[in-house]
Amino acid sequence: MALDKDSLASLAARMLSDYDNATPGTAFAEGLRLELPDAWRLQSAVTRLREARGEKVIGFKVGCVCPGNQKRMGVQHPVWGRLWELERHQDGATLTKANYANISIEAEFGIILARPVTGDMSLDEVESCVHAVYPLLELHNLAMRGEPPHGHELVANNCINCGVVLGAPVTDFSHSRATDLKLVYDGTVVEQWEALAWPGDILAAVNWLAGNLSEHGIALQSGDLLLTGAWGPPIPVENHTRVEVTSSAFGNVSATFT
Repeated sequence: MALDKDSLASLAARMLSDYDNATPGTAFAEGLRLELPDAWRLQSAVTRLREARGEKVIGFKVGCVCPGNQKRMGVQHPVWGRLWELERHQDGATLTKANYANISIEAEFGIILARPVTGDMSLDEVESCVHAVYPLLELHNLAMRGEPPHGHELVANNCINCGVVLGAPVTDFSHSRATDLKLVYDGTVVEQWEALAWPGDILAAVNWLAGNLSEHGIALQSGDLLLTGAWGPPIPVENHTRVEVTSSAFGNVSATFT
């Protein structure tokens, strides 16, 4: 389905209403399918509605950085979505499950930029633009309603991001290092990686993000928060309460879900 201007506006209003009511993407349950360019147009149209009511974009997330996830979603490259100021939470936050649709978590790292990043930079140049690194919980509405593959639905729904919980910033990252990364639910490790490299693994997708954003007329700026990509799928919280992400090199972060 190709979206004309009126259809885009109507669908964006519906998407935002659904999101506000913790029932995102109901149109996809009715058979809506989009080409990826229209899916990004829809994400941008919802963005304009949110900005019009006073919300602020504070950065971007990268999704589907792993080839296996790309294949599962039916895309040929990573995808991206916006991050919102009202959905940025601090370490130790208490969040309500009923405000989300099947709230699910990825363990991840984020960065704050000290300088703009462009798509033609080397890895060393990208690293030189980083002000701080954060361990974080990325929050997702894990509710895919259409038929697979879900790439278009993922993009239109802002890559199913619905917030982030940030740990303390780490500003001493001047030498290469390896770190483990664990996602822990109520004291039990549910996902882990033993040796992720800084900067190679953690910043690998930032160059792609900068280049793709530029194709949409968006530039990465000083102060932007970037979620640099996860190595596994979102894990539903379900009946668990305390969620932690731990990292040997970059610290820990937690949240409580009631």
